[in-house]
Amino acid sequence: MPEYRRILLDGAVAEVVREGDELVAADGRRVKTGEAHHLPPVVPSKVVAVHLNHRSRVAEFQTSLSPAPTYFHKPTSSLNAHGGAIVRPEGCQYLNYEGEVAIVIGRTCRNISPAEAGHYIAGYTVANDYGLHDFRDTDAGSMLRVKGSDTLCPLGPGLVTDWDFHGKRLRTYVNDELVQDGSTDEMEWDMHYLVADIARTITLFPGDVLLSGTPANSRPVQPGDVVEVEVEGLGKLTNHIVTGPAPVRDDCGAQPTASEEVLSTAFGGDWEFRGIRRPQRP
Repeated sequence: MPEYRRILLDGAVAEVVREGDELVAADGRRVKTGEAHHLPPVVPSKVVAVHLNHRSRVAEFQTSLSPAPTYFHKPTSSLNAHGGAIVRPEGCQYLNYEGEVAIVIGRTCRNISPAEAGHYIAGYTVANDYGLHDFRDTDAGSMLRVKGSDTLCPLGPGLVTDWDFHGKRLRTYVNDELVQDGSTDEMEWDMHYLVADIARTITLFPGDVLLSGTPANSRPVQPGDVVEVEVEGLGKLTNHIVTGPAPVRDDCGAQPTASEEVLSTAFGGDWEFRGIRRPQRP
C-alpha cells in the first residue's frame, strides 16, 4: 500500500513516499524515517470528529448510542504531527489520549451515498484525538477548547492509500504500556457512512479529515509521557506530553475545573457515582 508523508527537507516542505525505512522525495533525495522532521500528512480545511462510535467505549460509559452519529469540530490550529509535542496548559490536569483512525478526503464531496463514499476517500492515517477535559464543564456542547486547543490533533506519520478498514486492530500505548486495544469492526458506523453523513450538508474538500472514534480506556496522561497510537496497516503515531509555558489566563473566561462531569469523562465513566463520588483517584 503506498504511503505518502509531508516533511521538512533541507528547510522546505516536501512530499515524500516511504520506501522501507527511507522517505524519498520527487527529486530523489532520501532521508531515514527516524531522522525526518514530520509535518501533518495532509492540509485540511476542516477536521470533523464523531463522538461515540466504538461499542467498547459506549459500554464503558454505561450509555447507549443515538440513532445517528453526532459530531464536533477541531480547528486546524490544533493540528500536530508525528513526533510533535502535545501541550497540556499549566494548571490543567485531565488531558486524555484517544487513539483513532483518520479518514482523508480526496475529491470534493457533497450529497453522496455511503456506497459511493469510497470513491471520495484519498486514504487514511493515524490520529490521536486528545481531549483537555478540564474545560468540559464550559465547552461540553461545542467541545471547542476540550478537543480544539493547540497541538491536540496529531496526524501521521503518513497517508496510506488502498487501505481496507475492515477488521483492523487499533492500539494505544503510554510509555510502552498497552492502554487501548480495539478494532475497526466494533465501530457502529463505518468510514463510508461517516463521510456520506457529513457530506449531506457540509461540502468536504480534498485534504479534509474525519476522525472516526476511539475504543474504551481513554485516560489522562502526564508531562513526560510518550503516547503511541498504532493502527494495523497505517503505522504508528508517536507524540510526547509537555507542560505549557504559561498557565491559562485567569483575567477572563472560565477556568479549568475538576467537577463530576470532568472526572467521570477523564477516568472512563463511573456515571453511577456522579454526585456521590468517592475520594479522587490519583
